[in-house]
Amino acid sequence: QVHLVESGGGLVQVGDSLNLTCTNSEPTVTLYTMAWFRQAPGKEREFLAAISWWGSTSDADSVKGRFTASGDNAKSTVYLQMSSLKPDDTDDYYCTASAAVLRNYRSDHRYIYWGTGTQVTVTP
Repeated sequence: QVHLVESGGGLVQVGDSLNLTCTNSEPTVTLYTMAWFRQAPGKEREFLAAISWWGSTSDADSVKGRFTASGDNAKSTVYLQMSSLKPDDTDDYYCTASAAVLRNYRSDHRYIYWGTGTQVTVTP
């Protein structure tokens, strides 16, 4: 069973940094692909960053240079490090995972396991 729990969201100001954490509290399954998405009300999920079991990462062009994923397999945890935050980054942020090695890791349809999200609000 997989149970993803995000934390670290909150209210920050423009230009601030924020680190989100996603922990699999029931690590009975090896998660070979994990990723972060965000979603605003009424909009589709937007891919942000992904990380493989082996530590290779990929960041979306829209946030490249500001957001990046990292992970700690021993802790069954992945992180999303965000910097230079803007008001447009205000969204609900979700951690997701797959027990497969995903080639199309940018598509939210490929993932089975999802956390409940953590809210990030960036004020001017």
